[in-house]
Amino acid sequence: MDIQEDIEFALIQMKSETLNKINEALHRLDDGTYGNCFECGEEIAHPRLRALPFAVRCKDCEEARENTEQRERALARKSGSSGLFFDMSS
Repeated sequence: MDIQEDIEFALIQMKSETLNKINEALHRLDDGTYGNCFECGEEIAHPRLRALPFAVRCKDCEEARENTEQRERALARKSGSSGLFFDMSS
């Protein structure tokens, strides 16, 4: 039963996050900034906006952000695992 509740909660959370992103996109539409990349300021491609209407970054900037996050996670895992072992020779 707990697993089912966890799944339902995760779905509700995902729906809430999506609604928040849509509302933010509507505010950007009102402000006249909809469709502009948060990072580089360039126009986000129309096919990307059709697929993801609340996109805040162009494809290139989003890929760069994802690559940076992957490197940071890898470094965190690497440094976290090295913390498990220490030199006892001193």
